[in-house]
Amino acid sequence: MSTVGLILLAAFGVALLLFLVIKTKLQAFLALLVVSYIIGLLSGMSPSEVLQAVNDGMGGTVAEVAVIIGVGSMFGEILKASGGAERLAMTLMDKFGEKRVNWALMLTGVIISIPVFLDVAFVILIPILYSLAQKTKKSLLFFSIPLLAGLAVTHSFVPPTPGPIAVASLLDANLGWVILFGLIAGIPAAILAGPVFGTFISKKMHVEVPKEMLKNMADEARGKEYDKELPSFTMIASFILLPLVLILLNTFASAIFAEGSTVRDVLTFIGNPGVALTITALLAIYFLGTRRGYSKEDLQQITTKGLEPAGIIILITGAGGVFGEVLVATGIGDVIANTMTNLNMPIIVFAFLVASAVRIAQGSATVAMVTAASLISPVIGNLGIEGPMLALLVITIASGATIASHVNDSGFWMVSRFLGLSEKDTLKTWTVMETIIALVGFGVSLIISIFI
Repeated sequence: MSTVGLILLAAFGVALLLFLVIKTKLQAFLALLVVSYIIGLLSGMSPSEVLQAVNDGMGGTVAEVAVIIGVGSMFGEILKASGGAERLAMTLMDKFGEKRVNWALMLTGVIISIPVFLDVAFVILIPILYSLAQKTKKSLLFFSIPLLAGLAVTHSFVPPTPGPIAVASLLDANLGWVILFGLIAGIPAAILAGPVFGTFISKKMHVEVPKEMLKNMADEARGKEYDKELPSFTMIASFILLPLVLILLNTFASAIFAEGSTVRDVLTFIGNPGVALTITALLAIYFLGTRRGYSKEDLQQITTKGLEPAGIIILITGAGGVFGEVLVATGIGDVIANTMTNLNMPIIVFAFLVASAVRIAQGSATVAMVTAASLISPVIGNLGIEGPMLALLVITIASGATIASHVNDSGFWMVSRFLGLSEKDTLKTWTVMETIIALVGFGVSLIISIFI
């Protein structure tokens, strides 16, 4: 097939994917598979070649992410059931003081979103926001925007959350570098989109606690009683940071210790993301579960529940791997690489634009990340990209997939409902916050890319 034909075929594939997801409401996993089959056959590949590419793409991708996402989800569920999120929030607010409580909430979001999904963490912590708004008479936005910003930044930028794990797997990026760059880009993004923007918008819009939510608020006395039953802050923080530290040690072990060193071999093993999360999950099950009176049956039920949202993420990521493998087999990767070179467009800009376009069109950040990574992965080998730059591409794609959340995103409606905002006000608050995160993340990534 000609160069023009392959470019048109790639454009058709993305357009078809968006049509299936948006118009027909076809599940993203199935839509990615259907588009992969169609693109492969239209490119001239034989049916057996298409099926081989599908098997290679699915097997290679799922083999890497299934353990990480599965074990990580179980760890998050244990943390949720133990009251770890509430303990983090209460302790940090106490340490920061009433005047800087919005900063404490941002930091709470950043930390708790590492093991707990964004929407789950928000639902767990929203009663605390209601209580603060009632007590201080300040706009609910003053407290909610910083928390949401912290949650959103980590959810998008810092493994072992599913989004960056999926993209890192598709691009074969080192998770240690992804964590490092995710924190470097995420911290300023969280600050600007959280306390800074939250303070500004709360002065422009006074939002009170929705009346229908007031009945669900726990009174202060009950909150204090429940606080005594929560696990310690030190224990929760240690469990959340443990896998990150182990993964980072694995990343830098080769630079610190000689090859063949026993210490290096040990760090490489326990710093493998799957092993690091398995160790953390087992410790959490014992100290947050068994030691606190949970029965074996309770713990089995909790961990099994944690796997429920993990399954669809793993499958969508696998289907993204299929899409990428088919694109490689068709030769579209070579064409995209040559086109970018001719246009003098840096791959980091291309990755951001693709992720942003898919995000705005269909709403799901996960689908936007997987689609963009699938389109980028065939180009990487042709351009000779490796090492830290791959990790930077992960953050760039995550930034694009965060931008401009609006009415086609489930997160938009979750925020609208719990904060009692109209669609217009949600666009002014949540959508702007998400866009700030995306632009800051992309800007920091672009700056770092100059020095890599």
